[in-house]
Amino acid sequence: MLVQPSDVRRERQRLATRGEIVAAAWDVAREKGLAALTLRDVAERVGMRAPSLYNHFPSKLAIYDAMYAQAWAAYNGEIDTFRLQLPADPRAALREVARHFFDFCLADLPRYQLMSQRSIPGFEPTEESYQPAVRVLVRLHTLLRDFHIEDDDAADLYTAVVAGLIEQQWANDPGGVRWRRLLDRAIDMYADEMGLPGPKGEPE
Repeated sequence: MLVQPSDVRRERQRLATRGEIVAAAWDVAREKGLAALTLRDVAERVGMRAPSLYNHFPSKLAIYDAMYAQAWAAYNGEIDTFRLQLPADPRAALREVARHFFDFCLADLPRYQLMSQRSIPGFEPTEESYQPAVRVLVRLHTLLRDFHIEDDDAADLYTAVVAGLIEQQWANDPGGVRWRRLLDRAIDMYADEMGLPGPKGEPE
């Protein structure tokens, strides 16, 4: 069956409109808070009435789902950029990965909340939208294996250390560096636990 040019145009327009809706949702979340997102506010941003959004998303949770997928896809894009520049030394590389994720999360509170906190009642990402997050974790497991870290709990421990510092930073010193400056020390403690060789980072 041949695809008609008109069908291609309609699909492009549909995807473009969905993209505009998601972008508007991010704008609202950044201005009013993630949990304060309303269909009415989003619709106004894209020149629609709220009921018209249902032609593109079945519910507000579906918009959150698209935002979730976009957030983790954005971080995968960050990995694509910096992974080729990682130091060969395992400790230094793990410190660099931690810094990138820390700074990515601190750059955008609503994005961080959607990625890493259960701040929206009733929201669970769909299997499709969860895949970018899974890919990030798979890439971490691969990196740890490349450094001959075989501990079954290595990835969980690493993410717990980094996520804990991120949470402390947002909760107690947003806009500051109180917990950011502890990141290298924390990763060196992790590296010691994993038995990694190499020099320790300099305190910030």
